[in-house]
Parts: sequence; C-alpha cells; structure tokens
Amino acid sequence: MTFSFPDDLREAQRELHQVSAELSALGKTLPWSVEPHEGWARPEGHWYPSERPATSGWTEEQKNTVSALRARALELSIAVGTHAFWETVEPGKVVAARTALKHVHDQERGQEAADGASSDGYGAAA
Repeated sequence: MTFSFPDDLREAQRELHQVSAELSALGKTLPWSVEPHEGWARPEGHWYPSERPATSGWTEEQKNTVSALRARALELSIAVGTHAFWETVEPGKVVAARTALKHVHDQERGQEAADGASSDGYGAAA
C-alpha cells in the first residue's frame, strides 16, 4: 500500500527522526544524573546489586540542549500527528499510512542506493 504524503509532512517526519536520533545520541554521553549526586554502591545481599559513580550532573549547556531538542521533538510530533493529510486517509488505513510515513525515508535511501548501484554498472543486468 502506497501513500502520497505531502512534502511538508515528509519533511516534518524526517526532521523528527533526526531530532530523536540527536537526543538519543546525546543522552548516551550525559552523566547518569541531571543534578550533582554522590553516587552509591549496593553490594550483594541487597534486593539487587547496583552502583552509580559520583557525578557533578549536567552542565547548563547540556540541560539547555536537551530542553531544546525535547521541545523541537514535541513540536514536530504535534505537526506530524495533526497534519491535515490524515483527514484524507480512509479510516481503516490510517495506521498503515502512519507506519508508512515513519519508513518513507528508509525507502528513499534504499532507492537512492539502488539507483547509485545501477548507474555505476553494478546493479544493471548484463
């Protein structure tokens, strides 16, 4: 099943993927606690062993960056979810259309790769 998504909807979804990826990547580099914390260690014998090292928390720049990315992700989520296009989709096909939109850029990248392979002779039949 294919859908003709408007360019602005496609772009909003693409940017949402990008912002979400940036937020995820940033989150993996940040200290475990936003605020300074002395850390802890719970050895064997407790409910489950766990530990966290002491941390000075996030810097103001890190806090501001995370806040800005979260705010942009929220704006884009609202733009995608409330776009007028969804009113044009048959009720029984809305879920399929939303799923297709989430993967439309994957398909475009796959097509570009296939086109590139064909143009250099590797994808073309002999």
